[in-house]
Amino acid sequence: MSAPGLIIAAPASGTGKTTVTLGLARAFADAGLAVQCFKSGPDYIDPAFHGAAARRRSVNLDTWAMAPGQIAALAGMGAASADLVLAEGSMGLFDGVVLPGESGNGASASLAAMTGWPVVLVLDCSGQAQTAAAVARGLAGFAAGVLVAGVIANRIASPRHEALVRHGMDSAGIPLLGCLPRLTALALPERHLGLVQAQEHPALEAFIAEAAAVMTRHIDLAALRALALPLRMAAGTLPAMPPPGQRIALAQDRAFSFLYPHLSDHWRASGAEILPFSPLANEAPDPSADVCWLPGGYPELHAGLLAANEGFRAGLQRFAQSRPVHGECGGYMAMGQGLVDAAGQRHQMAGLLGLESSFARRKMHLGYRIARLTAPAAGFPAGTRLRGHEFHYATITRQPDTPLAEVRDAAGDLVAETGSRRGLASGTFFHLIAKATA
Repeated sequence: MSAPGLIIAAPASGTGKTTVTLGLARAFADAGLAVQCFKSGPDYIDPAFHGAAARRRSVNLDTWAMAPGQIAALAGMGAASADLVLAEGSMGLFDGVVLPGESGNGASASLAAMTGWPVVLVLDCSGQAQTAAAVARGLAGFAAGVLVAGVIANRIASPRHEALVRHGMDSAGIPLLGCLPRLTALALPERHLGLVQAQEHPALEAFIAEAAAVMTRHIDLAALRALALPLRMAAGTLPAMPPPGQRIALAQDRAFSFLYPHLSDHWRASGAEILPFSPLANEAPDPSADVCWLPGGYPELHAGLLAANEGFRAGLQRFAQSRPVHGECGGYMAMGQGLVDAAGQRHQMAGLLGLESSFARRKMHLGYRIARLTAPAAGFPAGTRLRGHEFHYATITRQPDTPLAEVRDAAGDLVAETGSRRGLASGTFFHLIAKATA
């Protein structure tokens, strides 16, 4: 039996949908339900918060990068062992790319149409009242196949404000599931790539408990749960995706934590063993591993320590003499010659590649990517097309090595950040999500 699900979405970023998702997940979990969270689109940070709130791992579902079978398998496996599914949307409900990918355009609405999960809108009602109903009604009627089932009104200033919002929703025929007051204490700290990581939040458990208490006081949880519908896709099995090796040395700590759970699931399902190590603790890859993977994260915040950790750098260099090492984004930068932090100070990195990167000259790089490998990398042969995304603020100041891939954005335009390779070392600013089939 598949658990019924809902998508928590909004007209725009910054409306409070992450806090609402966390509060709802914990409130239902405290009531004895097994809550399975998902995140629409490419995001590493929100799912970690979901996992802390629901007490079970959250998984990404991406309609641009993932084929329908993969989405069905991931969604079906999560829903099969749960009582309720809560999927958090990204950006605005209909915000995606122009050209569709594997299953859709990456928007939360695309996921809603595929899964059949109704949408609960979180509306920021500060500075408006009845107009919030017009926004909700417009979103509800914008596209066929996307069911907007109800609204949670956020940042309500007073009883009069709430009454006006309720009147507007009643007139529009849209169920209002609750009104949340303005709560400045319920704000998650942020940094340049979004929220501070869950493991770094100084009082995460207290924050989640308070969010759950607020949702319980101000939202009709029974009515909200009653809106959930089962997954309309037939459950499948995860498609084959080769691991980069049989024994994978995987960097895992606060500097290197951006690895999608479905990738490690793919690797384990293929019989691979994952051997974690911490560069920040001056650990080197396990010498029994046959490949090393450095995920993305925040090496720029720990560049001084990484430069000082000679055991890590020397061990990684020895490993790369005989076995492949691959890095994504932050891991790629850590494999380079040097990294300049936001204060302008250069730090020596591992030197497996000639890459020099800088945060002193910040520029945002954000978007979906499709890459065609020009050489074997990450367990894939040359010529393989991979789907993923890029999100960082680093600037390349030197890249003397051979390009690793031809990389294009979601519109098909060439991207300058091709990644690079030298010997058995390879890396990209591109985060892998799935192998391309279309």
